[in-house]
Amino acid sequence: MCGIIGIVGQDLVNQSLYDGLTVLQHRGQDAAGIVTSDGRRLYSRRDNGMVKDVFQEQHMRALIGRMGIGHVRYPTAGSSSSAEAQPFYVNSPYGIALGHNGNLTNASQLRRELYLQDQRQINTESDSEILLNVFAQELQRENAMHVMPDNIFSAITRVHERCRGAYAVVTMLTRDGLVGFRDPNGIRPLVYGVRETEHGKEYMLASESVALDVLGFRLIRDIEPGEAIFITADGKVFTRQCAKNPQYRTCIFEYVYFARPDSIIDNVFVHKARMRMGIFMAQRLLEAWPDHDIDVIIPIPDTSRTAAQEMAYTLNVPYREGFMKNRYIGRTFIMPGQQLRRRSVRQKLNALDIEFKGKNVLLVDDSIVRGTTSEEIVQMARDAGAKRVYFASASPPVRYPNIYGIDMPAAKELIAHERTEEEVARAIGVDRLFYLKLEDLIKSIQKGNNRLKHFDCSVFTGEYVTGDESEYFAEAEANRNDAQKRKREQQASAIDMMDSH
Repeated sequence: MCGIIGIVGQDLVNQSLYDGLTVLQHRGQDAAGIVTSDGRRLYSRRDNGMVKDVFQEQHMRALIGRMGIGHVRYPTAGSSSSAEAQPFYVNSPYGIALGHNGNLTNASQLRRELYLQDQRQINTESDSEILLNVFAQELQRENAMHVMPDNIFSAITRVHERCRGAYAVVTMLTRDGLVGFRDPNGIRPLVYGVRETEHGKEYMLASESVALDVLGFRLIRDIEPGEAIFITADGKVFTRQCAKNPQYRTCIFEYVYFARPDSIIDNVFVHKARMRMGIFMAQRLLEAWPDHDIDVIIPIPDTSRTAAQEMAYTLNVPYREGFMKNRYIGRTFIMPGQQLRRRSVRQKLNALDIEFKGKNVLLVDDSIVRGTTSEEIVQMARDAGAKRVYFASASPPVRYPNIYGIDMPAAKELIAHERTEEEVARAIGVDRLFYLKLEDLIKSIQKGNNRLKHFDCSVFTGEYVTGDESEYFAEAEANRNDAQKRKREQQASAIDMMDSH
């Protein structure tokens, strides 16, 4: 999960790109980058860290040009090196910069093809650099001195034929314009909009519509699955469907967790979808437990608030804010390593004893993934004096890894994998546990857009829309083994050197 943005403007775009990335910061807190163009050359700044830390005044002054792209990274493939901060750049053809949200499931195959077939060297472990080079290679095949829309769309058609997995992309050609495209399943979101200025129209691409809203752009629509958009440097807009069999398979976790509630994804208001999740949750709870003894409903901030409020309203139970959040601590789900996640929970949240003491409390969260955070929060509720602690998840049990850009690398890390709901309840220490049913989750979203017949629900069902999960998992396991072997060899080499001295 990453955030991407691109702007073709009438004036300098550096400040707008910066502001847009701060709005998308929730999609990635590991690294940030901006590349701009003045029509003759590119200017770049990228590094590890939050947007506010990566870009200082001297960096912003150096990012000149009326066209640019930006990226906030959440690492799913590759390493956390600053060399892998995006956007990436390749000089041939035309000078191309690219930012990518998603994950390629055939990255290893493409890496080999690029070296053996296309004579292109990949310098990082990032699948985004692979995607950039595939696009660059296919565009080079067009053999055009001056790139035209047909060249762009023909190249992207072949990118779709070569690449598998999830990819929402913004890419910029130094002299020519801005390009955006989305994989044929539309797994990751991409929208575009327009802003009227006294000098003419400006256009923007972004992962979420909220970035457009904040900068005063009017949302035009989502980029369709398999579709590409080319916005020239002088503001002409061209779109074309470039995939043979496109279909909507948007990642359902975007609506559950990732997206901001004030965003619109595939014409669905995320806030309203989460309201419906809360209503369905309340109805299911009443069916299973009509004589419940819940005294108060408390959300686990922030993404569960909307669902919790609707649950409270439907159940006619008081809604209270029982946890105070330190907003200077990042999302625990994004943090690498179980120990770091566990330690950060109590740094991030503090329980208000007055809302827990002597009460039967229903905690509401958007999901339960590894269970580490949930277990810590349940214990915090008990330490604050709760008599009984119940738990509701506004999504079904997460039982399978995600291979499309969410950091769920192994099934064994998921608390619901090969466990019943009762076993999960015992593991996180609650008196009773409720999950939203998958059919209700789907209905919650479909009511906003009846064109959305299917979703990527692989984390709940284990059914992967690209159908290449066995190959992906085998390759990932081999890569993990290779990395562990290299680490052991380095350690042994270091010991040998110490002994020799």
